[in-house]
Amino acid sequence: MILTDGQILEEIEKGNIIIEPFRRECLGSNSYDVHLGKKLAIYTDEILDARKHNPIEVFEIPEEGYVLKPGELYLGVTEEHTESHAHVPFLEGKSSTGRLGISIHATAGKGDVGFMGSWTLEIKAIKAVRIYAGMPIGQLIYFPIEKEKLIVPYNKKQNAKYVAQSSEPVGSMMFKNKF
Repeated sequence: MILTDGQILEEIEKGNIIIEPFRRECLGSNSYDVHLGKKLAIYTDEILDARKHNPIEVFEIPEEGYVLKPGELYLGVTEEHTESHAHVPFLEGKSSTGRLGISIHATAGKGDVGFMGSWTLEIKAIKAVRIYAGMPIGQLIYFPIEKEKLIVPYNKKQNAKYVAQSSEPVGSMMFKNKF
């Protein structure tokens, strides 16, 4: 079951869902629209290595926008800080974003109960396209869980790699896994 607009508002009132800033006009029938933050990042190495830390270069999106190039991976971030304490959040692209040829996540569309922070976006463009800070970029949907059966929320896990993400994009932490 996906939460409806009324249920999302109820869960915000209870403190189970936090969205800051919250704008009522961004609440859909069963989702909440999130916006592109001011910063993007690109990896600086030509070849990425899953076993090492791959450095990123963070930059601010200029007022006149920034043109995404096909074949390039950009890390973006949502303007909104979100928390989910009793629901599994899923981030999906908006249809209007997709119709511009923009994908906002490669594989990481699901959050965890206990996630707190801004969402890092894995952005790719099929065609060159100009984007702007503050533009609607995706939507969050929420699935309820049986909270009493949750053993350890994400923000309390010893091995959680993406706790309290800030307003800057975060590169891959795959290198922290043992393999």
